[in-house]
Amino acid sequence: MFNRRHFIMTSTALFSAPIAQPVFGQEVDPEAEPVDPAALIEEEPPRPPVSPPSRWAGWDARVTPRNYDPFTSNPWGLHPRFLPTIVEANPNLTPGDIHVDAIARYLYHIRPDGTAMRYGVAIARGSLYEPGTYTIRRKAKWPTWRPTDDMIERDPRSFERFKDGVDGGPTNPLGSRAFYLYVGRRDTYLRIHGTPSPRSIGGRASSGCVRMVMAHIIGLYDQVGTGSTAVLYATEDGVTARS
Repeated sequence: MFNRRHFIMTSTALFSAPIAQPVFGQEVDPEAEPVDPAALIEEEPPRPPVSPPSRWAGWDARVTPRNYDPFTSNPWGLHPRFLPTIVEANPNLTPGDIHVDAIARYLYHIRPDGTAMRYGVAIARGSLYEPGTYTIRRKAKWPTWRPTDDMIERDPRSFERFKDGVDGGPTNPLGSRAFYLYVGRRDTYLRIHGTPSPRSIGGRASSGCVRMVMAHIIGLYDQVGTGSTAVLYATEDGVTARS
């Protein structure tokens, strides 16, 4: 029969000795760094950027001045020559096409009556501007945006944080509308697009694209069909239409 003294001695023998064998047969390294349980949780992949169509009308109103007149409204403080203007187009230009004069910083949209609507634009910095003849194969309202891998590699401080994409909206770098420029079936990643930085119009500011005031490209958007040609002239070339 066990007495109280025997129970205490037996309990001490059972529970007071340190564990000498590794738990579940795994060796324990006393110098190993402790494991953070959070590190064992697999991170969910980032969601793709979104642009809800239900918000487009509200965003349009937000970037369009009250009592907007494309020929006179200028809350952005643009030089007057960069406001939309109807000009006479050079002969033999195809209606519906776009021509970008890189010297004067103008974009011309050719109209069926022999005139063109001229807008002020900004073009790319330095060698990032790529003159050429392109096809507009896609256009989008309030597009989402992701910097290209080349942009991230060239300037990680500016672009690395956007590697997972940016939702559509008034602060998105592509602004209110975008035309996507292709060569054949190849996306060049060049765009003609709105910009949340309208004061850049008239300068060289982008990473390859042609920028427009957001209210201006909203007005242009429905006039340009997919399949239209966009010609970006070299900075050494002359103008493509005369006022």
